[in-house]
Amino acid sequence: MDLTIRDIAKMAGVSPATVSKIINNYGGISEATREKVYKIIEDTKYQPTFSAKSLATKKSNLIGLIYAGKINVDFTHPFFNEVVNAFKKSVGGLGYDILLFSNEKFYKGESKYLERCKHFHVDGCLIIAGDEIEEEVKEITKSDIPCMGIDLKLEGPRSSYIMTDNTKIGLKVVEHLYLNQIRKVAYIGGKPDSLIAGIRNEGFMEGMKQFGLPIHEGWIKYGDFFEESGYQAMKQILETDELPQAVFAASDMMALGALKAIKEKGMSVPEDIQLIGCDDIESCRYSDPPLTTVKQDKQKLGKLAAYMLDDLIQENEDIYPVKVDPELVIRSSSV
Repeated sequence: MDLTIRDIAKMAGVSPATVSKIINNYGGISEATREKVYKIIEDTKYQPTFSAKSLATKKSNLIGLIYAGKINVDFTHPFFNEVVNAFKKSVGGLGYDILLFSNEKFYKGESKYLERCKHFHVDGCLIIAGDEIEEEVKEITKSDIPCMGIDLKLEGPRSSYIMTDNTKIGLKVVEHLYLNQIRKVAYIGGKPDSLIAGIRNEGFMEGMKQFGLPIHEGWIKYGDFFEESGYQAMKQILETDELPQAVFAASDMMALGALKAIKEKGMSVPEDIQLIGCDDIESCRYSDPPLTTVKQDKQKLGKLAAYMLDDLIQENEDIYPVKVDPELVIRSSSV
């Protein structure tokens, strides 16, 4: 038979509130009463329910995980999957579990993220950027629930965010190509109205301007960070009268799509066109040829997000947004 806290209280001849205080290590209880209740708990192998403990302590040790936006990356995305895994290991070490929120309807109603957070008494939220961010996300950040954004600028009394320094990504790529006497560069970027894509786009354009390189309008295309969009963008670039010496795709997945289009055209990488991606997902190391890329430090992003969110939960208010430096990783697709 499953025992309740009331059953334990009845056996001990005390109130349920007293048992709750003993379970959660509150003071003000005599040692004799405490030992009596502990003995009953040990003999009956009673396990307090999650709800009983969280209601007593006002702390659930749960972190809500939200993949924000009407168009979101979900947990299958190779880049964010690695970041979230690093986050999960770090918050696990801090004593937290993760509760994944869908952005579908809650149960059969129209419950919002904030209502769900309160329902489950989450201690904080990790919010992963997507496109067309819901207004409900802003509602959470305006509340007293600590929130940490990844690739999403969060503003609120107990919110912060972390991202790679996306401006430097494009600058590093253009500088690398310039130093290797590449002057004709094509670009496949993300949607210009997306925060991260917009910053990367600006960084690339800034780099081209800095080194006095011409921008060929027919070589500037935009996708959605996934393979198919990179494939289609590259096909359009290959149809122009003059071909670029190199192509920079603002995600590895788009670069892999571009690689497929180049091969279908009967051309070779890097002999005919050099190719550079961004993110350093695992699959780009095993492509043919292995893909030069700009590495985002996924382990550092995940760990920092975990520790910063924990600080916000512990009411450390001096937590400011962090930008992590990217690193150019040169492989055979760009020599």
